[in-house]
Amino acid sequence: MLLCIKFYSTFSNNNLKFGNRSAELNFITSVLKLKKITMNTFWDERFAADVYVYSTEPNLFYKKHLDKLMPGKILFPAEGEGRNAVYAAEKGWDVVAFDSSIEGKKKAEKLAVKKGVGIDYQITDYENVHFKSESFDCIVLIFAHMNPLKRTDYHRKLLSYLKPGGTLILEAFSKKQIENKTGGPRNVEMLFSAEELRSDFTIFSELIVSETNITLDEGTFHQGKASVIHLAGKK
Repeated sequence: MLLCIKFYSTFSNNNLKFGNRSAELNFITSVLKLKKITMNTFWDERFAADVYVYSTEPNLFYKKHLDKLMPGKILFPAEGEGRNAVYAAEKGWDVVAFDSSIEGKKKAEKLAVKKGVGIDYQITDYENVHFKSESFDCIVLIFAHMNPLKRTDYHRKLLSYLKPGGTLILEAFSKKQIENKTGGPRNVEMLFSAEELRSDFTIFSELIVSETNITLDEGTFHQGKASVIHLAGKK
C-alpha cells in the first residue's frame, strides 16, 4: 500500500498540472480495488489453516473492559476467526460481527458451535457495511487496521452505529510497532497514533487513550513485545 501511495503521489503531481482529474480518480479507484482483492486473498489464505492463527482466547484488554459491562448488543468489525465475538456471546451478548474473509467466518462459526453459542457473522467490509443508526451498546475494534486514506471516515461511520452512552473498546498497533516483528501491518501508514485516534473519536463524552508496550501471546502471528494503543470511550 505504501508503494501505491508513493506512486499515486508521483502520478498526481504529473497529471494535475494538466487538469487531468479524471485520470487521477480512475487511478485511485484502480488502486483501491487492487488492494481490496489482494488483502481478501491474503486473509483467506491465512485463515484457511486448521489451527486458529490468533488463538481462540479473547484479547486481554478487550476482556478486561467487556467483563465490566452489562450485556446488550455488540458489534465486532474485522473479526477474523471470531475469538472475541464468541467470548461476548458466552457472556450473554447479542453478537454481530463482520469481515471480508469467508475463511474467517467459517472458523468463527465453527468456534461458536464448539462453545455452544450463536453469532451473526456477515461477509462485508468497512465501505459496504450498513446497520441502523445508534443500534449497538458496544463496538469492539481489536487490531482492526484499515486503509489509512479512509481511516477517519470508517471510524466515524462505525460510531454512528453506537448508541448514546455506548462503549468503544479498541486495541491496535501503534506506529512504533513497525520496529518490531511481532504482528501487525508492515506499512507504517496503516498503524495508529494516539493523536489520530483522539481526532477520530472527538465526539466521545469520555475517552481514555494510552500507548504502551505489552507482551503478545495470541496464536502464531501475535507473539512477543509489541507497541499498542489502548482506547476506551463512552459516547
